[in-house]
Amino acid sequence: MTIEIRLYQGIGMARIVIVDDDEIVSEMASKVLFDAGHVCGCVGDGEKALDLLRWRRPDLLLLDHDMPGLTGAQVLRSIRSSPDNYDLPVIMFTGLSGAEDEQHAYYNGAQGFIRKPFNAQMLLHEVNLVLKSREERPQHRTLTEHLEQAAGRWRDSPDRRIML
Repeated sequence: MTIEIRLYQGIGMARIVIVDDDEIVSEMASKVLFDAGHVCGCVGDGEKALDLLRWRRPDLLLLDHDMPGLTGAQVLRSIRSSPDNYDLPVIMFTGLSGAEDEQHAYYNGAQGFIRKPFNAQMLLHEVNLVLKSREERPQHRTLTEHLEQAAGRWRDSPDRRIML
């Protein structure tokens, strides 16, 4: 038996979590991403997503806005205030269609916005744009590690004017 993994436009395999209460949409998106060489998992609500993030950090989160319990916006705000996941790439994956909804998603810290029903090529394009933009960045550090390193640079600076 041979397993074929196809990579899409030079982007390597990423671990992606889809947070959506619609299992059909999650399954369709997961198949598109899996066929492009990514590893996908799905959870059906915001509370489960936050529980999962306490256990394991993915490379990217596709986050539905309208879910029972915690909304996608609430989950996103929680992620951005987390010392462990503050810089986790998030793409809002939603049926909302207004420009104002998209602006709110970016304001709350999303790196992308995909409207449902989605086009497979657009989904891959947006996912790969976000993943590619993260390739050049330094490896993830917790907020505490980042602040400790910045404080060390400040202590070692002769004029102590280094900004965090």
